[in-house]
Amino acid sequence: MDIELRGVAAAQGWPAPGCRCASCGRLRAAGVRHEPFAAAIDGVALEDLPRTEVPGGYEVLAPGGGRALVAAGPGARPEPSAGVEYGAVLLDMAGSPDHLGYLRHTGAVTPLTQVVAVHVDHRLPSPSELERRTDFWKRSEQGPFRTLLLGGSRSGKSAEAELRLAACSDVLYIATGPLRDDDPEWAERVAAHRLRRPAWWRTTETTELAGALASASGPVLVDGVGTWLAAAMSETDAWEEPSRVLPLVDGLVAAWRGTAARVVAVSDEVGLSLVPTTVSGRAFRDVLGQVNQRLAAESEEAALVVAGRVMELR
Repeated sequence: MDIELRGVAAAQGWPAPGCRCASCGRLRAAGVRHEPFAAAIDGVALEDLPRTEVPGGYEVLAPGGGRALVAAGPGARPEPSAGVEYGAVLLDMAGSPDHLGYLRHTGAVTPLTQVVAVHVDHRLPSPSELERRTDFWKRSEQGPFRTLLLGGSRSGKSAEAELRLAACSDVLYIATGPLRDDDPEWAERVAAHRLRRPAWWRTTETTELAGALASASGPVLVDGVGTWLAAAMSETDAWEEPSRVLPLVDGLVAAWRGTAARVVAVSDEVGLSLVPTTVSGRAFRDVLGQVNQRLAAESEEAALVVAGRVMELR
């Protein structure tokens, strides 16, 4: 199935007329404009192909007999027909990358399906950001492949981790911090994370992180290493004698090195904050810094997230 894109943007184009947002401003300054979405399949314009409406979009039948699923517009999540494996899907990847994960989960999208981002607009900071994300979404779901994401509190590191695995068909989410009934604010954070995650992701709450990594094979998200370390230090009574937790740290690093999974782990960057005023605080900071270094050394990718922006660490 040969797809010719004649425009990829939302209905107003990108940049949108009169829009003063930073995304549109960048494109205007660079003299770049993306025209509204239009395409041809096997040389025939999309609007001239046989079409079947589905919730959130439509299917078209290509001249060669294959079928393509097309999102109706920004925010649309087209439902697949039962039992159909599509030759191509043209989706709103800017706003709903997890819908690709859903289509993979249902079997409508296979490794042979062409995936095309359409209806792009200023929901994205730039075209290069779409390219960056697309690299993750088209990556094999199989490992081993390790990514460590570092960042401070509310930096956006968890959202970035979820974004990197959004298009996967099945993800195991390992939450290393148990829900605390006596802490409403913490419970609210946990609930917000759950709402952000696709419904078909599996979740396990455990501090046995090394064992989980050793048994995993597909996509895994770990959130996060800092809460695991806090539990490990409590388990080994290491707050005043940090060396007691090192055997558990060694076990985690060995499991990270040996995992067969495609794993993305979130950890706190502790080197940019004030020096803790307590012995236990300094112990936690120092050990977590060592853990981050050791995991990063065994990772194919590492990145720092600051104010929602991502800096790849080479």
